[in-house]
Amino acid sequence: MALFGAVAATSVQRYMWTRSQNQEWWDLDLRGFTDTEFIHNFRMSRQTFEYLCQRLSARMLRQDTHLRQSIPVSKRVGIGLYWLATGACYRTMSNLFEVAKSTVCSILHEFCFAVRYVLMPEYIKWPRGDDLIQVIEGFRQRWGFPQCAGAVDGSHIPITAPEDNHCDYFNRKDWHSVILQGVVDHKFCFTNIYTEWPGSVHDARVLKNSEIHTMAERGKLFPPVSIFEHSEFLTEEQQYFNERQSRARMTVGCAFGQLKGQWRCLGKRACCTLHNVYVSRQDALYGARVKVPEHLGGQLEVSQASEVVETLTGLFHHGVDVTGP
Repeated sequence: MALFGAVAATSVQRYMWTRSQNQEWWDLDLRGFTDTEFIHNFRMSRQTFEYLCQRLSARMLRQDTHLRQSIPVSKRVGIGLYWLATGACYRTMSNLFEVAKSTVCSILHEFCFAVRYVLMPEYIKWPRGDDLIQVIEGFRQRWGFPQCAGAVDGSHIPITAPEDNHCDYFNRKDWHSVILQGVVDHKFCFTNIYTEWPGSVHDARVLKNSEIHTMAERGKLFPPVSIFEHSEFLTEEQQYFNERQSRARMTVGCAFGQLKGQWRCLGKRACCTLHNVYVSRQDALYGARVKVPEHLGGQLEVSQASEVVETLTGLFHHGVDVTGP
């Protein structure tokens, strides 16, 4: 009994088991951000930020315990967005958001996982039915190219050279990368993404091994629209067709430009999904929806693909306006 009393008298009572941290930047400074400053830091408006918190709360919400309070969903989403937007190191993230570096790492994985499995199936999907009609009409109105359901291209995403087979990832631009292939609609939204191939592989090989190429071969996509190979034997009509098609393909180049300008850590599929969320929300806010005429028809038969190319070639050459009703 005396021994127990002596131990109790010399023991130190601990009032807290974690380091006291100052959360001034997140709790105070963030509230004083203007709308422009908020977009610069998190790459989206406050309204879209709140929308993300609401959509991801089911997967990212954690319960309080008798030991500590859980990190709010809004802060978890903020950590994920800030890292994807800036590529800041974990130490910087830890100091800004006043959480441990290990907590930053785990939250980033949780955030990207939640975006991929909650939002990606909704925001990155191949257009069907009325959505496909809207995309076709959008290319006709905005880019003057009818019967087009998407623009496809590839982009190199920088990576750290892997230890094994690092030469395979060394691209023609003299740095290591993986290839991100994207299909984009008329509003610069990604409708399909594919990334598995190292940077040394040609874009044509990536396309041939992708899902959309397999669907096209089986006739489950839409009629293939071919280009005329550049040579001195092309007619004036064929050259003009290529020019019009090249102009329509600017959508995918612009989409990749916006993606790389908006996000710094592009190794995550979440970036393409967040890009679509941002573009869609901005369209909804500013009323930039494209109205689809009711008379526009659906897909063409595969056997008509060559006829479509020949018809459009003639229309472009004779200056027929394809953007009107």
